[in-house]
Amino acid sequence: MKYRPTSLFVILIGSLLGLTSLGWAQEKPNVLFIMTDDLNCDLGVYGHPQVKTPHIDRLARQGVLFKNAFCNFPQCGPSRASFMTGLYPEQNGVTVPRRLFRDYVPDVITLPQHFMNHGYTAARVGKIYHYDNPNGIGTDGHDDPASWNTRINPRGRDKDEEDKIFSLKPGSFGSSLSWLAADGKDEEQTDGMVATESIELLKQYSTNKTPFFLAVGFYKPHTPYVSPKKYFELYDESQIVIPKVPEGYLDTLPESARKTVTAHKKDLNLPEETARKAIRAYYAAISFVDAQIGRVLEAVDELGIRDNTIILFSSDHGYHLGEHGHYRKVTLFENADRVPLIISAPGMKGKGKQTDAFAEMIDFYRTLTDLAGLPPPPPYVKGVSQRPVLEGVSNQQRVNALTQLTNGYTLRTRQFRYTRWMDGAPDNLELYNRLKDPEEMVNLAHDPDYAWVIETLNLELQKRIMEATSVPNDLVFTAPLPGDKGVKKTYE
Repeated sequence: MKYRPTSLFVILIGSLLGLTSLGWAQEKPNVLFIMTDDLNCDLGVYGHPQVKTPHIDRLARQGVLFKNAFCNFPQCGPSRASFMTGLYPEQNGVTVPRRLFRDYVPDVITLPQHFMNHGYTAARVGKIYHYDNPNGIGTDGHDDPASWNTRINPRGRDKDEEDKIFSLKPGSFGSSLSWLAADGKDEEQTDGMVATESIELLKQYSTNKTPFFLAVGFYKPHTPYVSPKKYFELYDESQIVIPKVPEGYLDTLPESARKTVTAHKKDLNLPEETARKAIRAYYAAISFVDAQIGRVLEAVDELGIRDNTIILFSSDHGYHLGEHGHYRKVTLFENADRVPLIISAPGMKGKGKQTDAFAEMIDFYRTLTDLAGLPPPPPYVKGVSQRPVLEGVSNQQRVNALTQLTNGYTLRTRQFRYTRWMDGAPDNLELYNRLKDPEEMVNLAHDPDYAWVIETLNLELQKRIMEATSVPNDLVFTAPLPGDKGVKKTYE
C-alpha cells in the first residue's frame, strides 16, 4: 500500500518546526548516509589504542557519537534490509542474506524513497543493500532499484587482482580470512572509486542546488582485507594483540551460542603469526576506508554545503577479531552486534559529545526524516527518532536494545545482556553483567543469585520480540516459506 500524507497543512507545519527548532535555514537539508561493511568499534575515537582513524575521529568532534548503538541482526543482508525499510527482519522477510524484501513486502516505502517522495534526489554509490562481497562488486548486487534515482557500481583493482590475494581457503575471499597489501593508489581500489564517484555527485548537486539523499556504501573492511601497502605500514605486526580464550571456555556456552563462534572451522585455533597478520590487515582496511571517508567529508566542506547537510556514519554490524575464539560476525556477542554510529546535523546542540543512550539501526529511518523536517514515515515504520539525543545527549529514547539471529534474541540493558535461544534445551540462556564483565566471558544464567534478573529481563525480552515479529499494519506481508534462502544471485 502506498503511503500518502493526508494533510498538506500537517506537512508544512511539520517541516517548518523540524527546520527551525535546530536553527536550520528554510531550505531542505541534504543527507549524506555513509555505510561501511563489517566495521566494528576498533576506532581511534572509540578508544582503540592502535587503530588510526583521523577522519572518523574528526567527524565525531562535529557530531554526536553513540557508544551503545547496536544492529538488529549481525549479518549484512538482514541488517541492511532492516534499517532501509524501517522494519525488523521478521517483518520484512529478510533473515538470510540473499532474500529480497520486495518478495515479502512489495509495497514498502524505503528510507530513500521517503526522501524521494518529498522532493529529494536519491543516489547510491557502492554497497548499501546486500552484495556478495567481493563477488558482486561492479554490479547492482541485491539492490532495490525503486530506492534510487541514481545507482553507481564501481569496480576497482582489488576485484581485478584477486589472484594476488592470500586466503586461508584458496580461491575464496568473501567467506574466508584473506588479505593483500596492494600496489597502486587509493583511487584505483573499489572504495577509492566509491569516494571519487560520490564526490562527483556532490559537485553536481551543489552546482544545481539539488536537495539530495546520497548513500555512500564502502566495501571495506569486509574480507578480503585489501588496502594499499601504506596502510599496512601504519601497524607493527609484532604489536598486534591477540585476544586470549581460556581453555575450556567454549564448553561453558549454551550449544546455540557455541555454534555461532565455531562456525568457521578454518578460523579456529589460528597460529599466532596468522592471527596477527589477519588483524593487522583488518586494521589497515579500517585506515584505508577512513581515508576515503575523509575525502568525501572534505568535498562537503570545500563545496560549502556542510552547514546544510545531515551526516550519518555507521556500519552494518560489528566484527570479531579472535574474541571468544571467533573471527567475523553472526553472533550475539557485543563484538558482532555493536556498531559505530556518529550523527552530525546542522544546529545540533550536542556537537562533539558522546552519549551512552541506546540506539538501534532501525532508528535511522525515523531519525533522518525527523532531522530533515519531513512528514512522518509510514505508520508501519518501526524505531524511534534519536533527534532528542542530538539536542541533549542525556535524552535517551530507549532503555534497551534488541538484536536477533534466526534462532535467538538478545536484549541489552545498561547493566545486563540477556539472550534466549529458541532451540535446544529450555535452559539455553545467557546472562552477562555488561558493567563488570564487558568481554562477556562469565555466563550468569544459571547462578541462583541472578534468577530475579532472568525473570525480569525475560518479560521485557518477550515484549520486544512481540514488537519485532508482529505483522506490520497497513502493509502487505507474505511470510517466506521454510527453507527459502532467497535468490542465488542477481548478477552475472
